[in-house]
Amino acid sequence: MSSSTANLAPIAAKDRIVALDVIRGFALFGIFLVNIEWFTRPWQELGEGMQAGTAALDHAVDWLVYLAARGKFWVLFSLLFGMGFAAMSERFAASGRDFRAVYLRRSAVLLVLGIAHAVLLWSGDILHGYALAALALLLARGVQPATQLRVGAAIYVVFALAALGLLLARGMQPVTQLRVGLTIYVGFALLATVGGLLMAAVDAPQSAASGTAEALAAARVYAEGDYLAITTQRASDFFGVLLPHDIDIVPMAFAVFLCGAWFVRSGRIGDVVAHKPFFRGMAIIGLSVGAAFTAIILFGPQGIAGGALLLGSAAMALGYLGTIAWMLARPATARWVSWLAPVGRMALSNYLLQSLVASTIFYGYGLGQWGRIGRGGQVLLVLAIFAAQVLLSRWWLSRHRFGPVEWLWRWATYGRRPAMRHP
Repeated sequence: MSSSTANLAPIAAKDRIVALDVIRGFALFGIFLVNIEWFTRPWQELGEGMQAGTAALDHAVDWLVYLAARGKFWVLFSLLFGMGFAAMSERFAASGRDFRAVYLRRSAVLLVLGIAHAVLLWSGDILHGYALAALALLLARGVQPATQLRVGAAIYVVFALAALGLLLARGMQPVTQLRVGLTIYVGFALLATVGGLLMAAVDAPQSAASGTAEALAAARVYAEGDYLAITTQRASDFFGVLLPHDIDIVPMAFAVFLCGAWFVRSGRIGDVVAHKPFFRGMAIIGLSVGAAFTAIILFGPQGIAGGALLLGSAAMALGYLGTIAWMLARPATARWVSWLAPVGRMALSNYLLQSLVASTIFYGYGLGQWGRIGRGGQVLLVLAIFAAQVLLSRWWLSRHRFGPVEWLWRWATYGRRPAMRHP
């Protein structure tokens, strides 16, 4: 172990930013609400919108989840990732120590966890995508936009360099970070709108038929296959179906990281009480703008839903963030939302646990409920599982300093095993 990292250690619980843990817990619930559909639906149908042929109640629930949650919590979780990076960076900077080597190790372990999650539990992993977000923007400077995206996808395995993209942002002023992040995000949302209009004008029945056959074949494997067959299908879906979508996600994710870092560097998320009016205003404006884009999705011309969803998701995510932060700033509501802090403190363990439980429920090697639980039942299942996670997290952290996966992550990051149990 080098001298520069010999005295480094995980942050103590008393020094954590409570608002980050609470908002992270809320985001984890929303992500599960969206993700659970894809434990019982083939990935070949990704991008086709809501599932056709469902019962009236399931269709109504599907609409509510689509409008209130889809895309919103991915943005919110990405904001939190940027906040976590900035908080870690500032903590190390205040001590006069360089945290690059530590952060690269931390990121490398996250990559391994992400790929293992995708292949062994559920193909829809997001952990690996956070690496790509920084990677493409770092390595593709001065290159044409189309080439930038190809480079970001081609050098996927060189994850360690992704963290350097985030390091470059440390030199920016907080307001500059925010402006750059918003500019990139809006730019890609507009591109998605144009792309959606073009795709709406193109009819490709042969491709649709091929996709339907592949979806049926994948669904059969997930519903009836053993663990080996399903793991093979998961790997095929991850590398063949989902990984190409990272070309869209990568630049927008890094943009959101920059916006998240601004919340920490500006001091707002660290003291929600002092900034209560700011968060109240952000909640009102974000939710209102998000609702306006929701109306566009519902009643606007065909083909613009993709762009409206991206723009509306950013607004709604900021609205959700503002709402939770404002509630934390008020004593009357803080004690209620603070129940989410433990589940947020061990978000990585809980994220993976959600996949373990859901895959066991739906896949053929488990309870085999693939295709048998509608959207209404899925939402009830999410509520029950997440409630259990809130209680389990509270119990676990009353006895341990970290969640089990967070403990392993910190061990690999800092090069020595941290104490698991409270003294």
